[in-house]
Amino acid sequence: MQPYTPLVNVSYSTTDVQNTQLFTSVPALNDAAAYLAQTTTYLTGCFTGSVEKSIPDDGKKLVAFPLERANGSQSSNCSTVVTVVDQFGDASTIPSSQNGRRTSSIGSSSQDISQPMVSTSIFQNGSSMFQGLVSRARKTILGSVKDIGWLQRAPGMPPVEDGTKRFMELLENVRNNEHKLPNTMVYLLVPGLFSNHGPLYFVNTKTCFSKMGLACHIAKIHSEASVEKNAREIKDYIEEIYWGSKKRVLLLGHSKGGVDAAAALSLYWSDLKDKVAGLALAQSPYGGSPIASDILREGQLGDYVRLRQLTEVLICKVLKGDMQALEDLTYEKRQEFLRKHPLPQEVPIVSFHTETGLAPSVLASFSHVAHAELPPIAAGQPTKVPVVMPLAAAMAACAQLLQVRYGEKSDGLVTRRDAEVPGSVVVRPERKLDHAWMVYSSMNDDQGEGDASQVCEALLTLLVEVGQKRRHEISRKDE
Repeated sequence: MQPYTPLVNVSYSTTDVQNTQLFTSVPALNDAAAYLAQTTTYLTGCFTGSVEKSIPDDGKKLVAFPLERANGSQSSNCSTVVTVVDQFGDASTIPSSQNGRRTSSIGSSSQDISQPMVSTSIFQNGSSMFQGLVSRARKTILGSVKDIGWLQRAPGMPPVEDGTKRFMELLENVRNNEHKLPNTMVYLLVPGLFSNHGPLYFVNTKTCFSKMGLACHIAKIHSEASVEKNAREIKDYIEEIYWGSKKRVLLLGHSKGGVDAAAALSLYWSDLKDKVAGLALAQSPYGGSPIASDILREGQLGDYVRLRQLTEVLICKVLKGDMQALEDLTYEKRQEFLRKHPLPQEVPIVSFHTETGLAPSVLASFSHVAHAELPPIAAGQPTKVPVVMPLAAAMAACAQLLQVRYGEKSDGLVTRRDAEVPGSVVVRPERKLDHAWMVYSSMNDDQGEGDASQVCEALLTLLVEVGQKRRHEISRKDE
């Protein structure tokens, strides 16, 4: 008995192997993707080129059928249709003659053949359609796998410096009431997406700073506007603060707020270089977001569940925002913007990023996002009731999706690699914190870990030290 020969050619390129290794956590999906790549490579080859190249020379059988059986005609002409059947069961019909003149073979151009050859456009159209389906399926499977962390791979980017240890020391000092933030600066907090609909966004942090006698403001920008529009508004904010106080401004932006603040420095640095002392980005998708790209990019998951249309309705109709706000966070838009408008290298930068946890205590926690005021009972005072949401569980679900699909750690919305700004001092705490925690702390937080306002204070204190070190290095070079 001869050994079994597989019908599909298993020889494929190394590139195909790499492209199929998409789901590091699910081996079965890897195997399925590899088999799909092998099969589609073979089938695409079958549909490529002319009829001569489409039908293999080996394993062919000629089967003759009367023409009236083939086309329903009752003509007395004894023409037949020669059908070429290969080992896969595919058939190609070729008209022939039984009157003794000759039987045409594949590729012959005998004038005795009365019936026309099958048009090669059928094969070409089939090949084009099939290749389009394969390309779309590959794009869907790949998603953002090649985009995540692109800033770290880009040539010419300055290296980052790990400041986690120093940050943890400063955070411990803050928890022990050792505050080092100078009152010679003004602190501007820049919120991210949907901040206009979050009444408690950064409010606790601003209150804590004010109690320490520090001038602190929350930028009142339309968070659902485009990055360039918000950059202009932030620039105006900084100039207004500086001319009113004669103090330099220290910026802290969360999520898209960090991207907006960085864009303000990139676009208007000539106007702001004497007015800004530094920028801290907390959980900001500086390199882009796979969530935004997978929703808006053509051929991605948003196409199949109408997620793009639902997002557009939410942002444009419900929140009265601009879809450009989300589009600006896709990898394509971030790459385009940063190539044109890189951050000035002299700006002191601190990058802070985290990953969310999956412990039962995290999934069961609730975040205080707003408060409702109940009418007073009798002559009493109105009662405020906290409005809570299971944000931690939602962020954990998104983080698990990114982990399974891309093998990337994230806070639920931003991967750790995309949150690192080249040339910055990076803070990578081990503590499990989701994307919403920085502005909506959980109601059952461990008080021994420090709350969001203390984390913001430690970040800005570290930024002050980075700025002082940078100025000292510049002065030494000038000497």
